[in-house]
Amino acid sequence: MENVPENDVVKKSLLKETWYEISQPFKDLFKTSRALAGVNISYAIEGLIYFGMLSLLALYFNDYVGLNDDQAAKMVGILTGGITLAMLFLGATVDFIGVRKSLMLAIFFMLIGRIFITVSPVFGGQGMWSPSHSYAMFGILWIIIGNGIYQPAAYAAVKFFTNKKTSAMGFAMLYGLMNLGAFLPGLISPPVRRAFGMTGVFWVYIALTIVGLLVVAFMITKKAAKEAHIYREEEEESTEEKVEGKNWSEKAIAYIKRFPITDLRFIYFIFILIPVQTLFAHQWLTMPIYCKRAFSGVVSDNFEFFSNINPILIFVLTPVVTAFTSKKNTYTMMIAGTFVMALPTFILALGPNIYTLIVYLIFMTIGEAMWQPRFLQWIAEIAPKGMTGIYMGIGQFPWFLTKIITSLYSGIFLMKYCPEGVLPSQTNTEMMWLIYGFIAIISPIGLIISKKWMMKRFQN
Repeated sequence: MENVPENDVVKKSLLKETWYEISQPFKDLFKTSRALAGVNISYAIEGLIYFGMLSLLALYFNDYVGLNDDQAAKMVGILTGGITLAMLFLGATVDFIGVRKSLMLAIFFMLIGRIFITVSPVFGGQGMWSPSHSYAMFGILWIIIGNGIYQPAAYAAVKFFTNKKTSAMGFAMLYGLMNLGAFLPGLISPPVRRAFGMTGVFWVYIALTIVGLLVVAFMITKKAAKEAHIYREEEEESTEEKVEGKNWSEKAIAYIKRFPITDLRFIYFIFILIPVQTLFAHQWLTMPIYCKRAFSGVVSDNFEFFSNINPILIFVLTPVVTAFTSKKNTYTMMIAGTFVMALPTFILALGPNIYTLIVYLIFMTIGEAMWQPRFLQWIAEIAPKGMTGIYMGIGQFPWFLTKIITSLYSGIFLMKYCPEGVLPSQTNTEMMWLIYGFIAIISPIGLIISKKWMMKRFQN
């Protein structure tokens, strides 16, 4: 028998172990329930609709409602910030009425809102508080309410429908699929927009909202949810089942007693992420307009595609990164991920170039994939029984502040450094991205400075 060199045996063993580490989380997840599949499909559709409308909304307010860049950015800020604020008050909905009812109610509200935004130009007028603007804002109100219920309900559903072995990959897949949906508008929107205008694109998203409602209705049935609960390990019985016996007054008292606002480490942790989270907000507040105005040719003509590269990269990278790092300490991953996400911003300070743009998007996305799903998983796991929805809402509150704060200055920065009607060569986007880079880098520095104190709160 031929002797196999010891080095070859070690290499084969290492490759086998590496392949197991990558593939096993996927295998475990695919053995889960129809209910979890319904949540994933619904979330992917919502990602497509939400980000598809978001990437056009500032321009929609420019072209159809007659607002300037600063006013349009503030309207988008009201939508995005309002959603996160609504989670704080409406996140508890899933804890009270369950996953299925919460998701269906939320999607129905969002359907109403999207219809009002789409038809708002019919009512005429231009500028702030014109009839078209007022109806669009009424639509935004319904979308805020719907999303305030939908987001916590979706993440609570992942907790209900997974166990310890599949939880990390469950959150990673949900986040990745949402971003797959967010990428698809870059393919769908340009041809529809050129043929039927932005309102034509919005009508497509309205039709998809109805599809998403049907997915929840027919895939997350009571039977499917019960099977998902059976799948969970006995000691991890669903939070949703355990709290059904409590009346509303008892739940309300429990919520007040267990709010995490007195946990200084928790509060510091979620707030120190605000600077790096501004880069998320710039993906829809700045990146589409930056690609349209600071570039010429292929990037400018297809600005939706280039401003939506991040989501498809997230879809590909998040499950792989999670498979490699699921056993790593959460806080360590937060530091590394926020650093990797923030640093590439300085590359854009070199000036508008298709190669620097792509490099930025790739490395910024890798950083995002390293920390964002782990952050969401951590919040869900530390939530007391019966409070997953509200914890998700509270954990997202700084995200509300991020959206509001970023929308207050992003339009002003665009008007100063990347104004409309100016040749790309006459813009000064270098300074804009340099400032944004210095803002984003505050987060990883803050996490490092507080590591010793914060590690007492992180046990995984």
